[in-house]
Amino acid sequence: MKVLGIYGSPRRGGNSELLLKEFLRGCTEAGAEVEEVFLRELKISPCLEIYACKEKGECPIQDDMKPLYPKLVDADLVVVASPIFFFAVSAHLKAMIDRCQALWARKYLLGQRVAPGRTERKGIFLAVGGATLGKIFDGPLLTMKYFFDALDRTFDRALLYKGVDEKGKIRQHPTAMAEAYALGKKMVGGNSECGMKNLTTEIAEHAEIKKVKDPGA
Repeated sequence: MKVLGIYGSPRRGGNSELLLKEFLRGCTEAGAEVEEVFLRELKISPCLEIYACKEKGECPIQDDMKPLYPKLVDADLVVVASPIFFFAVSAHLKAMIDRCQALWARKYLLGQRVAPGRTERKGIFLAVGGATLGKIFDGPLLTMKYFFDALDRTFDRALLYKGVDEKGKIRQHPTAMAEAYALGKKMVGGNSECGMKNLTTEIAEHAEIKKVKDPGA
């Protein structure tokens, strides 16, 4: 099983990065082939809305997004991690998502499957926000829903943590790291007792663990 981990934070060693590393550790221990992408290290232009992708479902912009397209398509599982800025994902992540307009065009304008013959391809979202407001994840969940849809993926689950801001604070959360590790192992098909009880809880203190059905409902 191929797992692609995408780090959306501009901060090295930040909370969402730590969370994703723990998730991917679970994937690796369950036998997955894991690849990591740090968006802050790439030069990705925002979408320029020139609509060239309408013709062939391909973006003509030549930058670091080019080699990322096949990775997004080929992986069995894509897991994306981001801090929450102003009720949204990071700018690094949003630029990458907007450039997937090319895959959206391939699917919806040209009527082509993004990954022909592939089924059970899933997406996971991990997010950490400093605020404790009740709706800080509503916008990002909708963004991720339509991002994964453009990739022809099922948005399977999200781990969402509020009230976590200072660098490294996620380690002090009573369940977050165990939940991320357990979910990583579970998604690859391994068994993990550590933290799995928490995954059955829809809402915990300072955390939301969602089996995504329709974030827009």
